[in-house]
Formats: sequence, C-alpha cells, structure tokens
Amino acid sequence: MKKIFLISIVLLAFVLRFYKLDSYPALNADEAAIGYNAYSLLQTGKDEHGNPWPIHFQSFNDYKPGLYVYIVMPFVAILGLNEWAVRIPGALLGVLTVLVIYFLVNELFPQKDLRFKNYDLGIFSALFISISPWHIHFSRGGWEVNVSTFLIASGLLFLLKSFKNKNYLYVSALFVVLSLYTYHASRIVVPLLIFGTALIKRKQLFKIKKTVLFSSIFAILILIPLFFDLLGPAGISRAAGVGLFADPGPKNRINELRGEHGDYESTVAILFHNKAVNYGIAFLENWVSHYHGEFLFLSGDAIQRNKVPETGELYLFEIITLGIGLFAFFNEINKKQKTISRGMEIILWWLLIAPTAAALTFQSPHALRAENMVIPLEIISAFGLYKIIEYLQLHRTKHFLRITCYVLLVTIISWNFTRYIHLYYNHMSKEYPYSSQYGVKELVDYIQSSPDQSKNVIVTTRYDQPYILFLFYMKYQPAQFQNNHILTPKDQFGFSTVNHFDRYYFQPIDFGNLRTQMPGSLIAGTKEEIPKEANVIKKIYGTNGFEYFDIVAN
Repeated sequence: MKKIFLISIVLLAFVLRFYKLDSYPALNADEAAIGYNAYSLLQTGKDEHGNPWPIHFQSFNDYKPGLYVYIVMPFVAILGLNEWAVRIPGALLGVLTVLVIYFLVNELFPQKDLRFKNYDLGIFSALFISISPWHIHFSRGGWEVNVSTFLIASGLLFLLKSFKNKNYLYVSALFVVLSLYTYHASRIVVPLLIFGTALIKRKQLFKIKKTVLFSSIFAILILIPLFFDLLGPAGISRAAGVGLFADPGPKNRINELRGEHGDYESTVAILFHNKAVNYGIAFLENWVSHYHGEFLFLSGDAIQRNKVPETGELYLFEIITLGIGLFAFFNEINKKQKTISRGMEIILWWLLIAPTAAALTFQSPHALRAENMVIPLEIISAFGLYKIIEYLQLHRTKHFLRITCYVLLVTIISWNFTRYIHLYYNHMSKEYPYSSQYGVKELVDYIQSSPDQSKNVIVTTRYDQPYILFLFYMKYQPAQFQNNHILTPKDQFGFSTVNHFDRYYFQPIDFGNLRTQMPGSLIAGTKEEIPKEANVIKKIYGTNGFEYFDIVAN
C-alpha cells in the first residue's frame, strides 16, 4: 500500500510540475540566458560572450553558476532551443526531490523507532513537498536553485546512508560539491548544514574516520576549479551586486546616529555605531524576516516573479501542522529515543541556517535564495499532521468524531491546494503581468514573419534584458553574435546588457527623436511610449491577454 501511495504522490508531483510547462509562465530572461548559452556551447564551445567552457557564465555580468547550463545542454541538443529544453531538467529534478525526501525522512526517523507505525512519516513528507507552493513554483522553470535543493537533499540522504555503508560517503560528497557549482546561496548553506550534521552524528562518523578523510579529499579536489574561479569576477561581481554591503542603508544609518553625538568621531559614537553593529543588525533582521508569518503564510516574496497572488510560501493550514510539528519536535528531543531526536536536531539545524545566504543580501525575505528552507519546513509540517492522526488513532476517539476530523482535514488541505492551483493558473499572469517576459515571443514571431527583413528594429528596454530573448527565440547563430556585440557598463545593481546586435537595437523609446534619427525602422514600444496619433501597424498581446507592444513602421 505504501508503494501505491508513493507512486501516486510522485505522479501528482509530475503533473503539477509538467502541466503547461512550455508555456506557463512565460520564459524569463534568466531562463533564456541559460538556454542560449547551452545552445552557444553546443555550436561553438563558448558562451554567448566567447568564453570557452566557463564554470560561471558571464551572461548579464551576473556570472551565473554553470552546472545547470551544462545539464540543459543535452536537452537542447535533442529537443532544440525551446522552453521544454530549458525547463525539463528543473521540473524533473523537482519530481525526484519528492522521492529523495521520502527516503531522507525514513533515514532520519526510522519507522521502527516511531511510536505510531501505521502511517509512514516519509509518505506525509513527500506529499507535502509534492504540493508545496514554494517547491512547485521553482520547479516550473529554469531555476538553478531548484537543482541545488535536490542536490543538497540528496547529499544529506547519502551522508546518513553512509553510516550503514561507508562508500555512500563518496556519493554524498559528490552531490554536496555539485550543489556548490549550481547556486550561489548553496556555498554558504551547505557547509553549515554538513558541519551541523557532522557534529550531531559525530560518533557514527568517527567509526568511519578513514572514509571521512578520503571523501573529504575527494570533495576538495573537485572543488579546486570552483575555488580559483571565485577569485575572479565571478566571486567579486556577485557580492558587489546583491551582497548586504551593497546596501547603503546601514551605512547611512551609522552616519545619522553618529551625527546625533556632539563629537562625530568620539569613542562612544564609534563604539556603538559602526559597520559591524549596523550590518550585523541588518543581517539579523533579514534572517528573522524569513520566519515571519506574512512571508510564510500570507503574501510570500515581495518580488512578483517569485510569488503567486494571495499565497505565502506555505499553505494556511500549515499554521496548525507546522506549530504542532515544532512542538512535537522539541518534545521528542527531550525523550530518550536518540535516533529520532538526532534526526529532529538535524532538521531544526537546517531550518535555522537555511535563510543565512538570503540574509546576507539586501533583499529579504527572499524566497528564491532561501528555497532550501522548504524541506525542513515541510518535514516538520508533515510531522504535525502525523501527530494529529496519531492522537486520533491512539486516544480512542469516538468513531464518528474521528471520521469527522479526517473529513475536515482532507477538506481543508484540498481547499488550500485547489485554491493555490486556481490562483497560479488563472490569476498569477494577470495580477503580475510583468513578472515574466510575456509578449516577447509573439513580438519576435511577428518581426520574423515581416516581409521586409532589411529594416532596423528598435525595441523598448522597458522589459528585462530583451536582447537575450530575441537571441533565444530567433535561434540566432552564436558565432555571429559572439563577434558582433558589446556589453554595456554595469548599472547600479551590477548588471550589464547588450544594446545592439545585427539589425536589432534595444533602447528606451523616444519616439520623436527616433523618427528623425532612424527613419525606415520598425519601432516596438509600450503603449505609453508610442503616441496615440502614431500609425500602429500591430499590437502585440501576451498569452495573458495584456497588451505589451505597439509596433510602428517609421
């Protein structure tokens, strides 16, 4: 029966992650960059900017960790350069994460050691991950973070399995190292997670100390290329762009507070108002914000691309299951059953350090950078449901009352789940019409079908990084692009773009000047940028029904 339940949950996870995967939501610029760079490697052995087989991809000068690009490559080779090729690996690993969580929970909390053995905690945990809004959202796209979450969970699973078969420690080391090649945040969270787990399980690890030593050497050896790459622009650029010290707020606050002293440079002013104190406070505020109820249960991330309307990162019913689960965790830790309590300590440690990397940036709470947090949260929440059912079964609850409670539980969970799916597919693209690059594919299709292919095309930069989406949808030859484009200087956030290649120009639309400076061009701007009196030859709508571009033949 457990196998049937598990197969059903995995199939559910598959449907939730693959349904309309190629069309919803619209492809965003980061996904297009991953796909086009994979395409460029296949064609030329270089990325879009001519760098051969990089560890980090320069892209918009944000230096994306490269593993996901290499994972995407065989899919582009087989399926061509399209949305499926970019998104299938992430969705597939999202499904496999559900399976990994089932086995991970059974390693952390062996069924034989649980008081109530009629229900499988691993099944509940797999179910909660499979329907998790947080996990579904980042499984349905070319998000490197989702791959990283799979690798982290797999690394922990095989670390625990190595206590029964020490050779699994090499597999664990491989997964852990690969997670560091996949996503920036993993480079902070993973070492903390492994350190905490090793401390909690130190007695078991000491028994296989030779294997620990050799697997550590193995991990260090395959980390060497990453280490040296991070000494260059890849490490510096990311920290400068989104790191906490890139936020001038704490520094301005230091100046403000020191200015309230009679002597700006007095010992007292310097002692109490300095970078260590103020940036430390900013870090703690960011870290705590990931545990706020509004973020977890009501509104989720502030960034529209990372959220669904009226939805937190968890379901509303998980206020109850998570609360009960946390209480039960601390209660079980105080008992004598060491196997169970050690597993709970690992999950609580994971929950504690999960948002650390996100807290070190100036955008918090941040669902994307803290996505690994979903695993400990859902395991604890599943344990809360497990304890509810245990109580109903073991405390001789009247049959009618027990059945009523079960029906109520199923109804509440089902309502939360179906409402989320409804909001995701029917409202997200309308509530957040600029969260992804809706309308760009339709714009490219129209331009490519235009009878005059010699005209220059001027496209608004109102929407994020349009050049990479043009390259992606046009399947523009990478060799030709590599030799004929210039990256702009970095903006205030550390990003660059390409303003021109071939006959395509990307710039803000100053309609009056463009008519005289670039006659005979096609101009694609927003309806705000194109005057009402202009001769609009085509309006471009996205799949959500919104008007994104007005096209004028200049």
